[in-house]
Amino acid sequence: MNYLIGVDVGTSSTKAVLYDQDAQVITQANYGYELHRNAAGMAEQEPEEVINAAEQAIHDVATAADLSTGKLLAVSISSANQSLLLLDKNKKPLSRLITWADSRAQRAADNLKMMTEGQQLYMKTGVPVHPMSTLTKLLWLREDEPDLFSRTAYFADIKAYLLYRLFNEFKVDMSIASSTGLMNLKTCDWDDQALRVAGITKDQLPEIVDGTTQATGLVPEAQEKLGVPADTPFVYGAYDGALSNIGVGATKQNTVAITIGTSAAVRVVTDHPVIDPERRLFCYAINKGLWVVGGPLNNGGDVYEWAVKHLVDSSAVKNEQVDPYTLANHVIEGVPAGAHGLLFHPFLGGERAPLWNAKARGSFFGLSHIHTRADMLRAVMEGISMNIATVFQAVRALVGEPASVTATGGFARSKVWRQMLADILNCPVNVPDSFESGCLGSVVMAMQSLGMIDSLDTPQKFIGKVSSYQPDPTAVKVYQRYTPLFQQIEDMLAPAYSEIAKLQERQNN
Repeated sequence: MNYLIGVDVGTSSTKAVLYDQDAQVITQANYGYELHRNAAGMAEQEPEEVINAAEQAIHDVATAADLSTGKLLAVSISSANQSLLLLDKNKKPLSRLITWADSRAQRAADNLKMMTEGQQLYMKTGVPVHPMSTLTKLLWLREDEPDLFSRTAYFADIKAYLLYRLFNEFKVDMSIASSTGLMNLKTCDWDDQALRVAGITKDQLPEIVDGTTQATGLVPEAQEKLGVPADTPFVYGAYDGALSNIGVGATKQNTVAITIGTSAAVRVVTDHPVIDPERRLFCYAINKGLWVVGGPLNNGGDVYEWAVKHLVDSSAVKNEQVDPYTLANHVIEGVPAGAHGLLFHPFLGGERAPLWNAKARGSFFGLSHIHTRADMLRAVMEGISMNIATVFQAVRALVGEPASVTATGGFARSKVWRQMLADILNCPVNVPDSFESGCLGSVVMAMQSLGMIDSLDTPQKFIGKVSSYQPDPTAVKVYQRYTPLFQQIEDMLAPAYSEIAKLQERQNN
């Protein structure tokens, strides 16, 4: 038996999955690390903790492979995008890793968004102006941390730094580069205008390579830590969202992939760049000839977790002897679609698509004496789904009517949420039983790199069993009345977000 390893370097943990040559899971390992939030807007990681977690996860699954009779064909890597690590002239970290979730570049983003150059750069790079982007993080650091910025010789994302540590080569896959706001979509190279605005040079950034590019020749220290043959090729892969599309087989323009984990995202793969004239969506290159269009949302399962924590009766959990999420889902099933006329806007963590406003805040609308905690729980789940639907509608308007939607993520463990999503989108929703779409996508990219498959169209046998949910016509009619109101209230509240954010900041300091 031959083997492949898919690695997913995430925001809270790194996971490695060992597959056989038919992409069937053999074993997996997962190591977490802290997300530091010691200041307002901060979301940083210790790079050494992330590197150690990745090395340990790869080591653990590699030991389960019988390399006496088989071969480890490749290791392929997925990672979260829009991370930023500042390095000195010897490529040693000068800072912690600034993740996509860090919002301290808000002022820099606001200023750039009002400038003509901000609009021009979106059209050239496909990256909305927002604190998450590497470009705005660089602007913020240059203004607020000038000494640190001036001492920085190189800038990297976490995957480029990991592979540098393993192979002593400084390269970045095309999808990660594309999501920085510094890469030109047409040339697939660093954009001169974006570099000038950021105040950096091309020499300070990794070389951009196709995602199927292989790194070989592990440095001795890394080979010892990983416990894999030194000549094992490591495939650069792509960012986690693009690989999730590949892992669920959503690689055609008529198939939309939706992920609802801690956060959420709506994505579709195209064979040409598609730029949203309203600047609601991103467009990133995956590799030569493939792009991904969509919108990331800050608010997904974390908002539902907040609701369950505060709205589920702890005594009922104890009496029923079930976990609070099982009880919450059971309670929600007993509430009709529309939650008796209660709407919830889920912007507890600001919002990326479709608002691109880090100051957005959550709210209940329509609350009255008739409403119960059960109604509020259902409204929260519906609000998350309606917010996803607004991005879904923008994607549909831009790239065309989808034939199907494939959804993955932690939400898929809830049958009531699966059906609700189909009803709110008014579109069939397919849910694969396997949740490891990012790792699987990275392995599919490795297979293409090795010549085992011709394209990134994932064979159905790799995906496994899929459950399908059809829209309920009765619920669809209800949501078709509520969704426009959800969007109307969102538009009405938008001007007040900045003021309430200021008041909260003053009171919390």
